[in-house]
Amino acid sequence: MNSSVPSTPHRPRLLVLHGGVLPPGHARVDGDPRLEGVDYATAEELPAKLPGTRALLVWDLFTEALASAWAGADSLEWVHAATTGVDNLMFPGLVDSGVVVTNSRGIFDEHIAEYVLGQVIAFAKDFHRTWDLQREHRWEHRETERVSGSRALVVGTGPIGRRIARKLSAVGMEVRASGSRAREGDPDFGAVVESSLAESGADGGPTLLGELPRADYVVIAAPLTDATRDLVDRRFLELMKPSARLLNVARGPIVVESDLAAALDAGVIAGAALDVFRREPLKAVSPLWGLPGSVVSPHMSGDVVGWRDDLMDLFLDNLDRYLDGRELLNVVDKSRGYVPG
Repeated sequence: MNSSVPSTPHRPRLLVLHGGVLPPGHARVDGDPRLEGVDYATAEELPAKLPGTRALLVWDLFTEALASAWAGADSLEWVHAATTGVDNLMFPGLVDSGVVVTNSRGIFDEHIAEYVLGQVIAFAKDFHRTWDLQREHRWEHRETERVSGSRALVVGTGPIGRRIARKLSAVGMEVRASGSRAREGDPDFGAVVESSLAESGADGGPTLLGELPRADYVVIAAPLTDATRDLVDRRFLELMKPSARLLNVARGPIVVESDLAAALDAGVIAGAALDVFRREPLKAVSPLWGLPGSVVSPHMSGDVVGWRDDLMDLFLDNLDRYLDGRELLNVVDKSRGYVPG
């Protein structure tokens, strides 16, 4: 189904899939006379409550429960995800259906860009060592690196990647990017290379092969798709400069964690700031916690005070559009797994 809203039946039923905590301001929809009713379900309750549902808000952020309950989606028209990434929803049944999927693109862009800038400055100014020395009451003078004039490569040219590029450019960094196709003259990145380790891209253009050895910081900000899964592997990391750092604010499965752990342990790269992981929460026994130069944060790069309210405001805007028969915001191209453009 395209970005046009389906013909909305009289007073459709809305179901909210949550993980035990209801969205803020949910009372604003509970009594909406335009709805037949609003129901709430956990993953365990979803199979029983999904039949008859026409609109579904996925508030349980990374759940895969809808795939398991899909057989009961007999009336579903629209699924809205309270996330930017929708890889957990791109299972064949939903992808091949006429159900429209929308996401929360735009909510986290600035927050994640600030996080990336903060990590870059912390690495360059060696704040991590400073904090360690302060705890030890040790005075150890050191020289640090310049941020201005260093080079960043952003993997992913969507809104989050673009906001990161603007933030890093503002402090004097030179920014390049990789995306689905190579091109010149991009307003935020200048040159974009293809996200491939081949000698040349599909159209004969440049690829990551030429950019990775030049970058001081490599920032992963791409959606998780078949093309990006396991992109950051041993070969990718060995192409990076020994002094370079990797930052992942996208999805954990883009990085082969065993290869990254080996690269950090061997000094193949200088460090990594990781906010996302293949399995979350990250287990206490994971080597990523204590490897040289590693910074681990619990999937919080986009979560600032008020972020849940912003997510709900966006959903309510889209709900109004759905009930009025207007075009929805942030319609996902299910063949690609993200919102194009």
